[in-house]
Amino acid sequence: MTTIPLNLGLTPVRRKPFNGRSLDEVVTELTEEIRELYTADQVPWVIGYSGGKDSTAVLQLVWMALADLPAEQRTKAVHVISTDTLVENPVVAAWVSASLGTMQDAAQAQSLPIEPHRLTPEIKDTFWVNLIGRGYPAPRPKFRWCTERLKIKPSNSFIRSVVAAHGEAIMVLGIRKAESQARARAMEKHEKRRVRDRLSPNANLPNSLVYSPVEDWTNDDVWEFLMQKPNPWGYNNQDLLTMYQGASGDGECPLVVDSTTPSCGSSRFGCWTCTLVEQDKSMSAMIQNDEEKEWMLPLLDLRNKLDAPFGHYQEGDPDLPPGRKAPFPRPDKPARDFRRMNGKVMLFNDGAIHGPYLQSYREEWLKELLQAQTWIRAHAPEHVQNIELITLDELHEIRRIWVFDKHEVEDSLPQIYRDATGEPFPGGPLDEQLVMGSDEMDVLKQVCDGDDLHYNMVRELLAVERKYRTMARRSGLFQALEQAVQKGYYDNHEDAVEFATRKKKWREDIAENLTFDDENELDAPA
Repeated sequence: MTTIPLNLGLTPVRRKPFNGRSLDEVVTELTEEIRELYTADQVPWVIGYSGGKDSTAVLQLVWMALADLPAEQRTKAVHVISTDTLVENPVVAAWVSASLGTMQDAAQAQSLPIEPHRLTPEIKDTFWVNLIGRGYPAPRPKFRWCTERLKIKPSNSFIRSVVAAHGEAIMVLGIRKAESQARARAMEKHEKRRVRDRLSPNANLPNSLVYSPVEDWTNDDVWEFLMQKPNPWGYNNQDLLTMYQGASGDGECPLVVDSTTPSCGSSRFGCWTCTLVEQDKSMSAMIQNDEEKEWMLPLLDLRNKLDAPFGHYQEGDPDLPPGRKAPFPRPDKPARDFRRMNGKVMLFNDGAIHGPYLQSYREEWLKELLQAQTWIRAHAPEHVQNIELITLDELHEIRRIWVFDKHEVEDSLPQIYRDATGEPFPGGPLDEQLVMGSDEMDVLKQVCDGDDLHYNMVRELLAVERKYRTMARRSGLFQALEQAVQKGYYDNHEDAVEFATRKKKWREDIAENLTFDDENELDAPA
């Protein structure tokens, strides 16, 4: 154990794990509690497993408890779910994937009712389909579109299916009060509605309860347990410690620390594309601490480009990060259309609220992503040479969105794929579905002579006409044409803001001049 100096001229105080209780005593008490809860009813369990220290500790406790039960009492399934966002830190993703395979084999060999599941988001919800395909800007604290789509929806969908089949479910999670003050407050809030010790109602999912066996453990308690109790499904917890150690900037991972020493608990594992943090410290530390992980440098570079400063936030801007004062670097405003996703111009503080990424930026993100994937496959260690930074299913969906939803009828994705990978795109041609071929689109671009706004408008008008040409009933054609014209009605960004400002003022003036009778007449039925 490490001593904690108090600098008061007194003898240093020794900090003991588990508040002075022995590890065996704590484990015996918890595994007995787990067995009692497991055998109390037929409600299935769902364990959230990320491959990190907390979820590993919880799963290990449950495994140990079930292993001591007679075979005839292991009557209900324990589902172990791990959500792969498809943009997880590759080292952690490989660790979790291998762990799930080992876990499945060990559970079968030991006759335990533990069933691992790897969950992924639906194609329409993946990170790259939304960022590169639809043009969603990189996630921000006030536009955190990724968490719901990538993590919450896949796990909640699985839990709902368990609840639908059995009426109820118990979620076993590695949440701990020591993680953060926010976590502690949330857990204490739900404690008031507990049906028994460490069993709380789930605020978001009906008919499901949350069981948190290690809620009172500290980081050091978790590591104490993992290092002294062997992993029952055959994985090496020492390797887990090494992975956390490699993700710490100082390369150290103490089990007992004082207030100035960082613990492994501060190592953040998550999506390598995450722009909700200022920098990916864990990936940077992995590269710094291990030469064999330098193959991740292209990922770090691409992540930093997604978060690159293009301008500055001003005071009063709704996107200004909490706690920051203007001017503060604005990551991507010049890369985004001044119109919203629906083509409308929205104002805030006499400026346009920017919408999705422009076509050129989306194409550039895709090219650099595919180039990074190609380089890693050629230069990385053998165990990651089959890495898939973006799946073919995602590429097909991005292509569909570009061509048919955004009317980018040039169909540029196959050529980007060929240029970045040196291989032909494994997808059929769309010639029969396109309004004009690439040669014709080049001519149109030349005619527009650099006027991208009106080039896009003409391109969309042609695509709308092509779409409705084959319909027996062309209901909605004129509305679609009108919407396309309205999107390209402006000369430029400044013209759009000026027009929207005049329109807003006109509406305000009309509202001010309306009499009571005018309002009644406007609201009267035809």
